[in-house]
Amino acid sequence: MRKEEWITEEEGIRIDKLVSDQLDLSRSRVQMLVDEGKILVNDKPVKNSYKAEAGDRITVEIPDAESVDLLPEDIPLDILYEDSDIIVINKPKGMIVHPAPGIYTGTLVNALLYHCQDLSGINGEIRPGIVHRIDKDTTGCLVACKNDMAHEAIARQLETKTCSRKYKAIVTGNITHNDLYIDAPIGRDPRDRQKMTVTDKHSREAITKVHVLERFRNHTYIECELETGRTHQIRVHMKYIGHPVVGDLKYGKKCKEIETNGQVLHAYELELIHPRTGEKMVFNAPLPAYFEELLEIYRHEQY
Repeated sequence: MRKEEWITEEEGIRIDKLVSDQLDLSRSRVQMLVDEGKILVNDKPVKNSYKAEAGDRITVEIPDAESVDLLPEDIPLDILYEDSDIIVINKPKGMIVHPAPGIYTGTLVNALLYHCQDLSGINGEIRPGIVHRIDKDTTGCLVACKNDMAHEAIARQLETKTCSRKYKAIVTGNITHNDLYIDAPIGRDPRDRQKMTVTDKHSREAITKVHVLERFRNHTYIECELETGRTHQIRVHMKYIGHPVVGDLKYGKKCKEIETNGQVLHAYELELIHPRTGEKMVFNAPLPAYFEELLEIYRHEQY
């Protein structure tokens, strides 16, 4: 059981929204906790409609997650590199990286459990081996760790920005500058908990470097390098500057030319220091066929 308690300075905000923002829990999850009497205001249960007053003492009890037995699954993997410490995968479109409530099969973790003898346990039983992630409909390079030593080393590189992650994407509209440095904090969208947005409230630093590779009539082919790794970062930043990723149904529009099954975004390069040997390693994943097809369509558009 996890317990959180604080004195709020907020005034006139519904308790379910206040707790949701404060603890980064879904609104529905918070409403269930309220209904179960696990959220108290000044030691008394309240309804979800209760509006906080400055000076209220909020107490939240969050039950431990139920244990889940993840099963290995014989799912084919496109392996770019593997040794006794790490495995680098070219993740296909449509594959979720790790299980989530209600989704316990068909993920990369299920495939890794079948393929690997061991995976690091730092992220717990639901995310063994996973040190970073990419979205379900984003393709490309992802490293998983087979032991805690490797996990700690790669996590440190991500934190200190000594590893590099580069993406390629096609976005809507023409970006006029050749290079952009987007420094805009990202947090949960208060109007839709399934989305992220650029905001100064309950947000974290987010930095994306963008380089234009090619311009078309109504689209731009870009390379993005992450300096931070926030949820949906590239997708949110590109929407923020008015150039959402093509095919992104959450932050933009469906692609008109071909079926992309989500955003046209590919993690094409991963650079890291091997956790055991100290060797600098660079991994590249080729563009998916649909991505190449869309590039050719845009290259032949009439201006």
